[in-house]
Amino acid sequence: MILDTQRLRLRPFRDDDAEDVYTYARDPRVGPIAGWPTHKSVEESREIIRTVFSAPGVFAMELKETGRVIGSVGFVGNHPAGDLPCCPDDEVGYALSPVFWGRGLVPEAVKVILEYGFTDLGFQRIWCGHYGGNWRSKRTMEKCGFRYQFSRTEFVQLIGETRQSYFYLLTKESWRERLSGAL
Repeated sequence: MILDTQRLRLRPFRDDDAEDVYTYARDPRVGPIAGWPTHKSVEESREIIRTVFSAPGVFAMELKETGRVIGSVGFVGNHPAGDLPCCPDDEVGYALSPVFWGRGLVPEAVKVILEYGFTDLGFQRIWCGHYGGNWRSKRTMEKCGFRYQFSRTEFVQLIGETRQSYFYLLTKESWRERLSGAL
């Protein structure tokens, strides 16, 4: 599946994206604040593409202007409220090269991911979260319509630290109201 925005093509990752992924994932401003360690090599980035980024609903953020992968966006396969079969939901996650911060690319990508989740996947709720200190991500979530729900302290396995986590929610109903201009 390929999803297009004005400036981005959201598509499945390929092995040959490893150089581009490594370019942003080795930057210490990207992974650690999101709960994962910086990448140490192109081969490590290739392995992440083959394992983590190969999951359904995860997309490479390819900048149309250059054809380069500048980040990732998609569903991470879990959510903070636990399993509620009567209310299908998931959590959206994203990462972006710092070179492209502040240009509105993540909200642009999340907008089409929300549509995909609510219409194609049938989600009723979509979650998003950030760790304490990642206030840039908090602002992005709020721009996308997510509203704060709760926080909790969690152990972040990949980096071996305990952090405060903040969780935000967007319901299908609220998403529809935003589309119609009611909110």
